[in-house]
Amino acid sequence: MISFSAVGKRYEGGNEALTGVTFEVQRGEMVFLTGPSGAGKSTLLKLVALVERASRGQVVVNGQNLAMIRRRQLPYYRRQIGMVFQDHRLLNDRTVFDNVALPLVIAGTDNQEIGKRVRASLDLVGLLHKERALPITLSTGEQQRVGIARAVVYRPPILIADEPTGNLDHELSLEVMQLFKRLNQVGTTLLIASHDRGLVQQFAPRVLHLRAGQMAEAEAPHG
Repeated sequence: MISFSAVGKRYEGGNEALTGVTFEVQRGEMVFLTGPSGAGKSTLLKLVALVERASRGQVVVNGQNLAMIRRRQLPYYRRQIGMVFQDHRLLNDRTVFDNVALPLVIAGTDNQEIGKRVRASLDLVGLLHKERALPITLSTGEQQRVGIARAVVYRPPILIADEPTGNLDHELSLEVMQLFKRLNQVGTTLLIASHDRGLVQQFAPRVLHLRAGQMAEAEAPHG
């Protein structure tokens, strides 16, 4: 589903964010990416989402060599990838419903289908009753769940998340992780970056560890 082969990423100015990174995530897996701040976790996820492009090596996602995807094809490619961020990135002047609907509106989905999909996504994250609320009136945990609903509204086969619990307390972090686990159980492939090794170990997925831009270790599932 996601394959990196000797992937490197160098930014302008010579900063080497990733060096010789090789790993695979199989279809239907839930894999965590750990490592200290600055290890390259966010850069790796950006390569999967084609926010950035690799400087060398090969990245293949869902059978597509990302080096072959042109700029005009990016919107179609990204519909396969749901993205969840630490800071939610919600539009505070739009309702919860409108925030979740945004990817579908951009894609030109008809209104009836938008209503059906948005409400299904909000129901999944337990926020259907908040569809007319503004994000600023929600708790931090609820805002993060709106971000997850928006990420999955297009029913993407892959979900990537960059420190999705970084701003949450332990109890809310567990709620978000349980939600990711439910998504995984219905077939979504997940790659989640997190610095919280204790939280990661509670969910016993396979763990990839980055250190200074290199893959330091790979851990099999526990138990």
